[in-house]
Amino acid sequence: MTGLAMDMPRDQETVDLLVIGGGINGCGIARDAAGRGLSVTLAEMGDLASATSSASTKLFHGGLRYLEFFEVRLVREALREREVLLRAMPHISWPMRFVLPVHRDMRFEAGTPTSRLLTLFMPWMRGRRPAWLIRLGLFLYDHLGGRKILPGTRTLDLSRDPAGGAIKDKFLKAFEYSDCWVEDSRLVALNARDAAARGATILTRNKVTGARVEDGLWTVTIEDRPRGETRTIRARMLVNAAGPWVGAVIRDTVHLEPRERVRLVRGSHIVTRRLFDHDKSYFFQGTDGRIIFAIPYETDFTLIGTTDADHDDPDRAPVCTEAEQDYLLAFASEYFKAPVTREDIVWTYSGVRPLYDDGSSSATAATRDYVLKLDRRAGAPMLDVFGGKITTYRRLAESALAKIAPVFAGLGGDWTAGVPLPGGDFPVGDVDRLIAELRTAYPFLSDRWARRLIRAYGTEADGMLGAARSRLDLGRDFGADLTEREVRWLMRVEFARRAEDVVWRRSKLGLRMTADETAALDRWMQEVAAEGGAG
Repeated sequence: MTGLAMDMPRDQETVDLLVIGGGINGCGIARDAAGRGLSVTLAEMGDLASATSSASTKLFHGGLRYLEFFEVRLVREALREREVLLRAMPHISWPMRFVLPVHRDMRFEAGTPTSRLLTLFMPWMRGRRPAWLIRLGLFLYDHLGGRKILPGTRTLDLSRDPAGGAIKDKFLKAFEYSDCWVEDSRLVALNARDAAARGATILTRNKVTGARVEDGLWTVTIEDRPRGETRTIRARMLVNAAGPWVGAVIRDTVHLEPRERVRLVRGSHIVTRRLFDHDKSYFFQGTDGRIIFAIPYETDFTLIGTTDADHDDPDRAPVCTEAEQDYLLAFASEYFKAPVTREDIVWTYSGVRPLYDDGSSSATAATRDYVLKLDRRAGAPMLDVFGGKITTYRRLAESALAKIAPVFAGLGGDWTAGVPLPGGDFPVGDVDRLIAELRTAYPFLSDRWARRLIRAYGTEADGMLGAARSRLDLGRDFGADLTEREVRWLMRVEFARRAEDVVWRRSKLGLRMTADETAALDRWMQEVAAEGGAG
């Protein structure tokens, strides 16, 4: 794809944008920019979504509790995006109903703007979060974003509704509202795929080790880690979407003094055995003012999270500590009839959110909004991306391109709203139809297997299966219905290189596969790569 005109020298080794970071923001920006006619190279030091973007709570949501911090613009933008994104990716995202039990012990987190205001005018509330205020917030939640697909809030009698069966009898009333689920790391991979289809070059396991300006252009040094080779790319502009490492790129790679600060906040989750039989999620409020979700996960499990704790070093791998596990277990056990114990945990994960440091007193209070800064101090432009949340990644990308536009003459306009991601070109709500059609075309598929494939690949599932007429036609079985045909597809089309890419980011089959099966898959993938590709 040909880059747009600038008053700078051009050659075939020069690209318009060099994007650092293969998380959701980097891949979203790369896709948007490539679709507007810019030449783009993206470099990610690990796998796509290998850090923050695969460690979320897996929700497209407006952020109900952000209303307590008066972040109305952020909430409105996120609420509007839910349905835009649902239409673009109905295979990896779907509506979900959330049950919010209400009771007298609900409290604000100390120091929130709403808590201070309520205390000023109603001092007898003493920090309580009253049900009427929650209902007011849900009214705003229903109406701020121009909701058309998702149903609105209703009140539940928990003594009669199935959602009351799993939680303690003392909870008599709840509000039920809408948000959406999303397969976060698959969202990243699909954005990268679409960017590549529009001309972008996607380099995984390639670390940017240095960047300097020469003759008005960035000269960027990139280390190809698997091969142990180094390459140099010239770029007219850098986009620093390195997530937790955004400050390190400014300071150590570009050698500038950061003007903005990033606040690293660790969010940890536990995955347990399935704790309830229905398909709704729970929104639980604690006596400390914090909230957690309990969400149906991968059919047989429940996802519980998240925590908010400051994290001091992006290079220190985040883990769900025993203290965080105990906190989440105790929190959930305050609601569920059967105590949730350590024996129920089947997996934990943790990620570091790179929030813009707005000086908030606590990790929970730190803004989830994004901040974009265009920096020309080095002699060529660089855009630094701070913060953001997965729900607003597409809008963040549009805002980034608005910042970039003055640098490039003739840049195209916004285009991503309403354009489906790969496999998402079907109506919201048609997943069951696609599953039935896939099982008709491939009778050897079980319902669970077909459902997983449609939820991963949508309308591309039959293209992945090809002309197979039996399970044997799909080649080696690595376990949990993961076949050689599917792995070769993921290597060829979705940038997967190692077993962890496949079983924890392109899917969650790691929950069902043994350590020996995963190790065998990794050996096979390395052998295929050494032979020259996935075929």
